[in-house]
Amino acid sequence: MTKKILIVFALCGLPLAYAKTYSLTLHQPSQIGGKELKAGNYKLEVKEQTVVLRSGKAATEAPVKIENESTTAASTTVRYENGAGKNQIREIRLGGTNMKLVFND
Repeated sequence: MTKKILIVFALCGLPLAYAKTYSLTLHQPSQIGGKELKAGNYKLEVKEQTVVLRSGKAATEAPVKIENESTTAASTTVRYENGAGKNQIREIRLGGTNMKLVFND
């Protein structure tokens, strides 16, 4: 009986293990996946090959390639590319991790 209970709790926790959430501040209006984002604070959730950015009730989803770097990033950084006068997010390095999120339109 005890093993069954542990297995149920372990299985219920699996979705939490796959979705990681981080804090992100955008200091300027940006684009990701062709969608406009206002400057502000966001919760960034990584789900397999997708990133979801949430600010209040608004959510933006974009496909992402996840790469692992050899070093851990000291802080979260955003790399932009300026296209047609818009700041398009190309990479996000997540502080405290070796994860780099790469975006392509």
